[in-house]
Amino acid sequence: MRKPLAVPLLIIGTGFFAIAATSPARADFRVCNATQNLVGVGIGYRAKAGWITEGWWHIEGSTCKTLIEGPLSSRFYYLYAEDAERGGRWDGPINMCVAEKEFKIAGVNDCVARGFQRAGFQEYDTGEQASWMVQLTDEPATGGAPAAAPAPGTNSQ
Repeated sequence: MRKPLAVPLLIIGTGFFAIAATSPARADFRVCNATQNLVGVGIGYRAKAGWITEGWWHIEGSTCKTLIEGPLSSRFYYLYAEDAERGGRWDGPINMCVAEKEFKIAGVNDCVARGFQRAGFQEYDTGEQASWMVQLTDEPATGGAPAAAPAPGTNSQ
């Protein structure tokens, strides 16, 4: 049985600390792994053709990775992550499909019947921002729910 980790902290906005003020503007969906362990990440979103889930991005400890390049086309994105070393996870109440190996799956229903696994994804409302960043941490969020706070410097990322 996997032991859940703390829910990831969410950094809202398009900035990433003081570095953002000097870097050119970018639009994307990034995940930063603030733990010391390797993390596997899957993302879900609604495309024109319907629901899509994709994974796995492997993100080393203390690094970031871009999952979606360019301006975000959806308002809501869904994230699921697993700690590859300790077995914990960052999850949520929205069920979507994942696979053991690299995947891109159309549809979120009947996962097991279609040969996939079902996982609980956390919803992120990007507020129609062009960029978004999620930071996975070992720290618990206040009240057991995802914490949201504006990132310093919100003009580029």
